[in-house]
Amino acid sequence: MPDSQPFYSSDPGDLGTDQNVGLLIRQLHTLIHQVINLKTCPLGLTSHQWRPLLLIRHKGIDTPAGLARSLCIDAGAVTRALDRLEAKGFVQRERDSDDRRVVKIVLTEAGLAATSQILPIIADTLNLYLQGFSDDEFRMLVSLLRRMIANGEHHLQNYAKEQ
Repeated sequence: MPDSQPFYSSDPGDLGTDQNVGLLIRQLHTLIHQVINLKTCPLGLTSHQWRPLLLIRHKGIDTPAGLARSLCIDAGAVTRALDRLEAKGFVQRERDSDDRRVVKIVLTEAGLAATSQILPIIADTLNLYLQGFSDDEFRMLVSLLRRMIANGEHHLQNYAKEQ
């Protein structure tokens, strides 16, 4: 990764402005999730609930521990989300036939029906936020975000090694 000059200093004027990339990304993430939540509300789902459903269906992540890792949340939060999803009839918990200590999460018919409606909602919402972008601008945005993620992962790994 090539080095570049720092874009920010510890000056509060630098970090509190509309040029703060971290704040802008957070604001964008929040706005996107607010729209998706409004659109998934008629399905009886919040972002804390539709995200696990998608991971179960499309990524095959079917254990509470796997969901916690993928969602970057603690086991208690996963348990609460699964409790709500189970109460709404979207998932069932089943013991693994090979290892009774392991709980598997299975989508019900209602869960399968809901997940088939969620991806179009997400696609439509993202397309709303990308209105007016050219193909080149879209590819550049994705490339820049991936570079930031790679930089962050690299520095996180180095920091973890130092600890």
